[in-house]
Amino acid sequence: MRPDAFPPGRGTGVPRRPAAAGTALGAALSAALMALFPATAVATAVLTAAISGFPVALAAAAPADALVGASGDAPVDAPGNTGGETASSTGGRTRAAGITRNDPHRGGTLRLTADASGGTLDPQINYTSEFIQLFVTMYDGLVTYRQADGRLGLDVVPDLATSLPEVSEDGLRWVFHLRPGMRFSNGAPVTVEDVRASFRRIFLAGSPTAQSFYGNIVGAQACLSSPDTCRLDGVRVDAATGEIVIMLNHPDGEFLQKLAFPHAVILPAQTPPHDTGGTPIPGTGPYRIVSYDPARQLVAERNPFFRVGNPEAQSEGYVDRIVYDFGLSDEAEVTAVERGQYDSMLDAKPQDRLGELGSRYAAQVHLQPLLGLYYLALNVHEPPFDSLEVRQALNHAVDRHAMTILYGGGAIAEPLCQIVPHGIAGADIPCRFGRVSDAGDWTGPDLDRARALIRRSGRAGQKVTLVVPNQAVGLGMGVYLRNMLQQLGFEASVRPMAPARAEGYARNSDNHVQISLSYWYADYPSPSTFLDALLGCENAREHSDAATNASRFCHPGLQSLMRDARKSRDTARREALWKRAGALAMEQSALIPLIQMRYVDFVSARLGNYHYSLLNHMLLSQVWVRQQERE
Repeated sequence: MRPDAFPPGRGTGVPRRPAAAGTALGAALSAALMALFPATAVATAVLTAAISGFPVALAAAAPADALVGASGDAPVDAPGNTGGETASSTGGRTRAAGITRNDPHRGGTLRLTADASGGTLDPQINYTSEFIQLFVTMYDGLVTYRQADGRLGLDVVPDLATSLPEVSEDGLRWVFHLRPGMRFSNGAPVTVEDVRASFRRIFLAGSPTAQSFYGNIVGAQACLSSPDTCRLDGVRVDAATGEIVIMLNHPDGEFLQKLAFPHAVILPAQTPPHDTGGTPIPGTGPYRIVSYDPARQLVAERNPFFRVGNPEAQSEGYVDRIVYDFGLSDEAEVTAVERGQYDSMLDAKPQDRLGELGSRYAAQVHLQPLLGLYYLALNVHEPPFDSLEVRQALNHAVDRHAMTILYGGGAIAEPLCQIVPHGIAGADIPCRFGRVSDAGDWTGPDLDRARALIRRSGRAGQKVTLVVPNQAVGLGMGVYLRNMLQQLGFEASVRPMAPARAEGYARNSDNHVQISLSYWYADYPSPSTFLDALLGCENAREHSDAATNASRFCHPGLQSLMRDARKSRDTARREALWKRAGALAMEQSALIPLIQMRYVDFVSARLGNYHYSLLNHMLLSQVWVRQQERE
């Protein structure tokens, strides 16, 4: 998923070496966060794992499906809950099968803040965590991810379809049936023609995942090459029976997950075939956008035509309105949440405020896992990174402990020596760079080996400019990486850019960026959302800010492994192929993983029933605001 403001926005795996102790502020947060958890063996084990730099869900006493963040599922009377029925461990459903009418916690306004808006309101175009978190309460696909905590939230469940699809033995024919009686927020009924038109619109409007997610549908390639004549014959519907048939060119073991991604939501057939920008599109979820000023504010209210279909996919929600204000700095956001002016902030919590949050507002802090990483993209078409030896030298030289400290310490990050974060099946591989333990764990940088590779490459002395996001974490990492490059013999400099600009600038081949610092999150729980998205040939598009492969890397062997993994419907074989692909990608070192992050979620004292999804973060339709403190 494209980065936005979640870091400084998911994991299990094999035990790793503990991260460095971190800064004093990080240590202060780690100590203060002890107040967050009930005094149980399970909670203590989870917290110890988080502070030590181990993946949170690894604690021996913690059931993998029950504990996904350091806060766990708090009991009803614990801080962060205000009584009533919490989401269950079997699906995260609210009481009465998704119905909140007559519930004492229903009502009020959820107030959110971010430094900037997430851009377009078009759900088939927008690719930011900021607005996808909103869109999952406003739009529905045929299927979606269960609205539940932890790994339960990685399961695909029926949404506008009555059930999960019937799939032919060869994996090419997928049959759904439309759930009857559903309406858009403008009152129009949802029909199978809306479904067919919505899939065509993915290609007509130029969705950023049109090729990578949906390009295997029969007729998709013709739509990509000639959108004006797009027919998309691979999506067939029957109005009389409500049947929807999707035909694929090749088997795709991940197609169900791709259908659950928000770019495949169902919209009215009359929706314009282009990015609608600031104009909201009618949806089928419990909320609808009623006003939007990208420089100031977004307001959402209840959809009067919403009804619960599958309560695991959508519930009525508790709050009546969602107001999202833009423009505050991260420092001002923290202060505003402390004062109760806002219920949650999108942006990273400044490092100089972490100790304060842990010591004074522990009951309002939730430490959560992220399926995401910080990484370096090395442009293989720009010297000196057209040299494999130079790329591998950087992989050996980078100090991932230092990166952990610069992010905020071992409580909220850990060194990462693989491109796919821990917590995704088929991710974990032995580290092959830097100093490595007998168990295959990264233990530190290896500058001697890195310098030897640089000497062999003959590239020492060349100029290197590193593009970084102009935020505290990005600048800190940038200065460290510049110094590392200088130690390796390069004439290195840092070019900070506004985060919104740095992303597209680094990915556009016209700008000839040599190396850039960025971060990425899972679109769905598969290695392909990292390996393919960041290193796949089709994502190394020329002259485009939307090219997610900033390294411009295209390797036939890697493509073949990823293609075979995606096609395989055998779980063991698929995971083995992804591990081979991950090892090959690390060997080529066009992308250098640095750290896997955790998310510090800070909410107001009045917010209750907190629940967190690994893919969509805080579940906005599950939280409530205290009745006595509503406006």
